[in-house]
Amino acid sequence: MRILRSIAELSSVSGPVVIAAGAFDGVHLGHQAVLRSALDAAHDVSGTAVALTFDPHPARVLRPANAPRLLTSTAHKLRLIEEFGFENILVVPFDQEFAEVEPDTFILSLVGASRPLSHVCVGKGWLFGRGRRGNGDLLRSLGSENGFQTIEVSPVQVDGTRVSSTLIRAAVEAGDLPVVRRLLGRNYAILGTVQQGAGIGRSLGFPTANLAAHNEQFPPDGVYTVEVRFDGKMMLGVANIGSRPTVSDTGKRLLEVHILDFAADLYGRDIEVAFARFLRPEKKFSDLDALKAGIAADIELARHLLA
Repeated sequence: MRILRSIAELSSVSGPVVIAAGAFDGVHLGHQAVLRSALDAAHDVSGTAVALTFDPHPARVLRPANAPRLLTSTAHKLRLIEEFGFENILVVPFDQEFAEVEPDTFILSLVGASRPLSHVCVGKGWLFGRGRRGNGDLLRSLGSENGFQTIEVSPVQVDGTRVSSTLIRAAVEAGDLPVVRRLLGRNYAILGTVQQGAGIGRSLGFPTANLAAHNEQFPPDGVYTVEVRFDGKMMLGVANIGSRPTVSDTGKRLLEVHILDFAADLYGRDIEVAFARFLRPEKKFSDLDALKAGIAADIELARHLLA
């Protein structure tokens, strides 16, 4: 994957250039439809598809007090877009200065940097530029004047409901993993960096990877069966989200993962934890022996379900 950090770097991409533009938080089925339209168009014109997104999420700049918790950090979003098939991703720095750029100025900067710009693919209803004054009509008008085509992708519906990041965020928060899975087209996942923990799990015979999570939206506290991905590998495990009331009174919320049949050192590594099934709520055990027995029971049940 090649990350472009400025619009000017589009000049280094082999044309014709096809751009899929959007915030893409969650890379859900609706986003995937936009991304797929760009890949298809690039194939048709023997060009290069480029995903264009923003960092930070525009809401963080435009309405910081009401910005939503993100489904994917920028790093996680880029990983998912790469897995979808993009070799080039343009990450536009979004700050107050960029927020004041007129919509036609923004699009014409893409035209000027591309060699040439062939298509711009967006979700229907996407708004952009200063005051969110840019829309599909403006794109088509600029396209007719500057030689590129506009593809507006209609919203994707699942069970009669429009797929959106807002809807998925609410489902994750409620712990409705089956709904989340249908809207994303995959299990909900959290990307995090493994950090040093207190070693309690290891002392009980169940070593855990403690994650400093990059995501912001978590499922409810509790125990889950999970799929753990790192270095191109996929392994099965059991994760706990919560404050570990048996061994801690800080109230700090943590994500810990026990990877089945795995004991190597992962400190400092980024791993992705995908939630497959909810097992039980987090609970406070009477002592460490009861905690150990509870963890063993969770692992036994997880092995049975994951088999």
